[in-house]
Amino acid sequence: MKFFIIIVLLLTIGHSISEKVRYDNYKLYKLTPKNVEAIQVLKELEEAAFSGYNFWSPVLAIGMPVHVMVPPYRVNELENIIKIIDVDSVLLMENVQDQIDAEDRPQTRDEGFGWTRYNTLDEINAWLRNLSVQYSSVVTLIQGGSTHEGRIIYGVKVSYSPNNANNSVFLESNIHARECTNAVIRRIAESYDWYVFPVFNPDGFEYSHTTDRMWRKTRYPHSILCTGADPNRNWDYFWNHGGTSNSPCTEIYRGPVPFSEPSTRSMAEFISSVGDQLVAYISFHSFSQLLLIPYGYTDEHLDNYEQIYQIGLKAAEALAQRYGTEYRVGTVYETIYPASGSSADWVKGVFNTPIVYTYELRDQGQYGFILPPEQIIPTALETLDSFITIFLEYENSISNK
Repeated sequence: MKFFIIIVLLLTIGHSISEKVRYDNYKLYKLTPKNVEAIQVLKELEEAAFSGYNFWSPVLAIGMPVHVMVPPYRVNELENIIKIIDVDSVLLMENVQDQIDAEDRPQTRDEGFGWTRYNTLDEINAWLRNLSVQYSSVVTLIQGGSTHEGRIIYGVKVSYSPNNANNSVFLESNIHARECTNAVIRRIAESYDWYVFPVFNPDGFEYSHTTDRMWRKTRYPHSILCTGADPNRNWDYFWNHGGTSNSPCTEIYRGPVPFSEPSTRSMAEFISSVGDQLVAYISFHSFSQLLLIPYGYTDEHLDNYEQIYQIGLKAAEALAQRYGTEYRVGTVYETIYPASGSSADWVKGVFNTPIVYTYELRDQGQYGFILPPEQIIPTALETLDSFITIFLEYENSISNK
């Protein structure tokens, strides 16, 4: 059986859309603030409720690019602001809907799971079920949790030996609804039990297909006006310790209490059932080309930070060898921004799992959340190179102790 684990996650990072909410004539800008005044103006736009601006990346610091999608009725306003404040401006997309249409698969294509397109929730779940039938000796279908809208969160367990029970790896993807040689790959596959959950947020993922391609959150109704919470700010480990919002209408709304979202609560229960067996927990997101280490709630380093940081550097080097794609390595807090209540922080904090990383996959903002389908397999291959390196380097580090 081919080592499919990494590719199934990457294939489902992006989404397609049926046609409900459209983004005709929406523009995507890269804005690089050059002074404090520009930072303040951009932050005011970012924090303004119902402004129409959609910040794909946050306003952080002088010299750090911000990617913002602008509705047609705000374009003149933004262009005037750009003339006044000190900011470098690059128009990345003239019409966001054109890129969404290009991402969407042609209607004439056969239904079913595909390796060169973004798949629907039903297609992913059907493929997981088929794997459990086709490779029944090693693959087991898992019902990990459930959602507000009653969907099951499906995954698979891949196990070649009962002796691997205490040597388990957990992989998750799509918590946000908006990523060697064959002999070495085979050995890595057979040395661990693998828990693979391609879609951690099924309600949001489905909604991004049927209604709004840019949807990020869950679908639990928290207010009359706004729906959903950020499921990666909702975990009960230093919840609400920075990098979140108390407003249900923001993209980083943390929820009213930890584990308020049925999907995060039920998946936490499942992870707890295997948490003591985990040697690794790896989460896949997009975009920015980063390999991130906990924590997001504090700038304090992990107990094994130096080990994990050095492994991360070697993984990033391995990733770059195939296509030259460059990744930065560092903690969430120090590399991008404070972000408390994440699944990665929770797993590391609760179970002290040795290997915990979050990938922010391609690209650096040219396409952002709408990565062209032709980049799926290259992204998967280079990420697999780094993924294998992580486990080889970890094994070497513990054998040399």
